[in-house]
Amino acid sequence: QVQLVESGGDLVQPGGSLRLSCAASGSILSINAMRWYRQAAGKEREFVATINSGSGTNYADSVQVRFTISRDNAKNTVYLQMNSLKAEDTALYYCNADVRLTRFAAYGNYWGQGTQVTVSS
Repeated sequence: QVQLVESGGDLVQPGGSLRLSCAASGSILSINAMRWYRQAAGKEREFVATINSGSGTNYADSVQVRFTISRDNAKNTVYLQMNSLKAEDTALYYCNADVRLTRFAAYGNYWGQGTQVTVSS
């Protein structure tokens, strides 16, 4: 049905930058909100950022100012620009989206498999 595929995770030094991407594919009619979550080892998954269909955004306090979420509706893709990275940003980053498959269907919620971000010197 719907696949969300994240990319862009890597090993980066503190203070560095990364740009994550998440592309949605399948028989998609429309996408409402798109979100990024992250899960560090031994911790619960936590919200990072969200962008709605009108490009309104919201961020977790811990990433405010440093991270920027954006989307390309033509490509069904959401991005996360991460600057001034810290060791505590190390986590598996997941993409999440509300997707409608057909005109008469409700929006379904989908998750990607995650991409690893490691911030270390």
